[in-house]
Amino acid sequence: MSANEFRPKPPRAQSAPPCAPGCAVPAAGPASCGGAPHVSEPTSYDALLLLGFGGPEGQDDVLPFLRNVTAGRGIPDERLEEVAHHYRHFGGVSPINQHNRELKAALEAEIAARGLGLPVYWGNRNWMPYVDDALRDLHADGHRRVIAIATSAYSSYSSCRQYREDLADAMEATGLAGEVEIDKVRQFFDHPGFVAPFVDGIRDGLAKVRERGIAEEDIEILFSTHSIPNSDADRSGPPERGFGPGGAYVAQHTAVAEAIVAELGTTSPWQLVFQSRSGPPSVPWLEPDINDAIAELPAAGRKAVLIVPLGFVSDHMEVLWDLDTEAMETAEEHGLFAVRTASPSTHPAYVAGLVDLVEERLNGTPADERPAVTPLGPWYDVCRPGCCENKRLGFQPALAGVAP
Repeated sequence: MSANEFRPKPPRAQSAPPCAPGCAVPAAGPASCGGAPHVSEPTSYDALLLLGFGGPEGQDDVLPFLRNVTAGRGIPDERLEEVAHHYRHFGGVSPINQHNRELKAALEAEIAARGLGLPVYWGNRNWMPYVDDALRDLHADGHRRVIAIATSAYSSYSSCRQYREDLADAMEATGLAGEVEIDKVRQFFDHPGFVAPFVDGIRDGLAKVRERGIAEEDIEILFSTHSIPNSDADRSGPPERGFGPGGAYVAQHTAVAEAIVAELGTTSPWQLVFQSRSGPPSVPWLEPDINDAIAELPAAGRKAVLIVPLGFVSDHMEVLWDLDTEAMETAEEHGLFAVRTASPSTHPAYVAGLVDLVEERLNGTPADERPAVTPLGPWYDVCRPGCCENKRLGFQPALAGVAP
């Protein structure tokens, strides 16, 4: 990357686009703008927008990327460099952009096979191409009605609402309010297409461990996801659902893990654990940390650990470093045989499931006809008012949901 190639991500939107008379959702299509939780009216779209987190693609990219990630927090470069070693270890390259290129190609192939005729555009939150780049491109190509997929399955500020804020930021940065409509598919944590790759991975992982003569009851399954501040977790999901501590974020992960264990019929014990914590120690984040959980397993009689990246759609840096490096080292230190299962990535069931979510909106599939493997879903097409507030920032302008 040269200096003249880089540009920072677009600034935060100062306001959401104005809603049309009688509508409650900014920049939404006609079927969604009224704010109904589920849209049962067929909707025409002419483009698909894939929303990614973004990541550096070389050593020179690492600090500019981290500045984007932490924008507005006033963190000096010296501190950013302290956390950059994960990326430096892998040559400054995060795998996430290549994974999204591969996912984009897989989606294009699945869409073509179904004859849906939707071109796929890709934009990131924290690295080029940004969401506003994708919005400019699709608009220049003549597209006006967009359905978006965020590469995150669960409900929280960072995994849902912040992507909706990215859309508002991009809309303001491009000046395309009133010209482009954007809806977003529902959170897909319990869609069978997302869950199936984990079922396959755990089944294969358990078989590998049993091949070493370890009984199933001596294997601990650790379902791992990104830790977030307790305050953000508690605010995840619609307030009226009353999820309590951990909010929808913990409830969704727990429900999916329970569904997977039930489908497999395994007798292995399991628990939900967290990883990739950041921020000051004075701020409580979700626990237990995966390394702390692993350290306690020998005392409980475990001989092996199966690590499942339940909170991740592909092998992000957090998977390569926090799981494949740190967690594996912790397991070895405590005499445990360890296997890490695959993330969905471009698993055929996952790719087909994402396109199924698009077809739900194209066809106006009623909520009671949509697949969901937990009692919590199917989740909402239009995010509910007051969901997934960021305690530090409050509610910022966002699309694809009813304003709080």
